Amino acid sequence: MYKEGTIRVIALGLIRDRNNRTFVSEGYDSVKNDNFYRAMGGGVEFGETSKFALRREFQEEIQAEVTNIRYLACLENIFTFQGKPGHEIIQLYECDFVHPKFYQQEKITFNEGEREKTALWMDIKILKSGKFRLVPEQFLDFL
Repeated sequence: MYKEGTIRVIALGLIRDRNNRTFVSEGYDSVKNDNFYRAMGGGVEFGETSKFALRREFQEEIQAEVTNIRYLACLENIFTFQGKPGHEIIQLYECDFVHPKFYQQEKITFNEGEREKTALWMDIKILKSGKFRLVPEQFLDFL
């Protein structure tokens, strides 16, 4: 949850498959009328490490376990969402799904709070082409 005027720390997981795709969640900004995509993950809670938060978020959102978790980078993201300013510090990890079934599912629908969201596999070449917007933009450097 975002609290205006604060910096939020989040942990995101970069997962790729053998078909040169990455697993992302779809978002929508109704103020901008804009669809965007972001790696799965979420907020780091007080008292937990970002690595633990990454595992927890995948479990909570899509009931998936992740493994082979490798730290990639710390990214800073300053943005506007739903007409409000946001500021995130992102702990970015590369990881894999434990269960092979997640590599076979094209889309997974899940609830985040009161919103229904979709996670899906997207071709990395298409994301790099700019046809779809991946946020934060620096994420493209790690694909």
